Amino acid sequence: MTKQERATFVINTLNEIYPEIPIPLNHKDAYTLLIAVLLSAQCTDVRVNQITPLLFAKADNPYDMVQLTVEEIQDIIRPCGLSPMKSKGIYGLSKILIAEHGGEVPQSFEALEKLPAVGHKTASVVMSQAFGVPAFPVDTHIHRLMYRWNLSNGKSVVQTEKDAKNIFPKESWNNLHLQIIWYGREYSPARGWDLEKDIITKTIGRKSVLEEYIRKTSRLI
Repeated sequence: MTKQERATFVINTLNEIYPEIPIPLNHKDAYTLLIAVLLSAQCTDVRVNQITPLLFAKADNPYDMVQLTVEEIQDIIRPCGLSPMKSKGIYGLSKILIAEHGGEVPQSFEALEKLPAVGHKTASVVMSQAFGVPAFPVDTHIHRLMYRWNLSNGKSVVQTEKDAKNIFPKESWNNLHLQIIWYGREYSPARGWDLEKDIITKTIGRKSVLEEYIRKTSRLI
């Protein structure tokens, strides 16, 4: 298969498996999504979804959030890890949203990436999932699978995002990045990977990845 044929196979297969695509992080609006994505750095979505109801019960908008202290925010979000940095980021960005954006989450990559603790990936998720703007946020699952599928060289998430945007149609990006995440979790994880269940990698996988899988599994027999 050519690279474009492999990309088309990925899209068609994922549309069959995931005709409906749930958003992994629970939220009710752009602000709560922004906070949830910020918390998800080096933390599982399951853990974030356990913690955000506790935080949002006290503050689900920037005006209520700045009524809390950084220490109070940190105490709530501690199980998500990196709580000193994240709590300062949440408090700081909430102040900026009030001062510069009328309490609303801005609808541009540039404005979002200027907020404390908000990087390109977080901005991309918000633009995609809250505002419907085409974006392709790359997480560890997408980075791993784009390499396994021989659609990117795996050298950096920046390169993976660039390659994904080059090969997949723009109108597919917002659904596709979520479909790849779910597929990575269910069928092509980093650990406990069973190639027989991973139809996409089994069909179009990078030769070196498939050979390495066979070598590892043959040692276990």
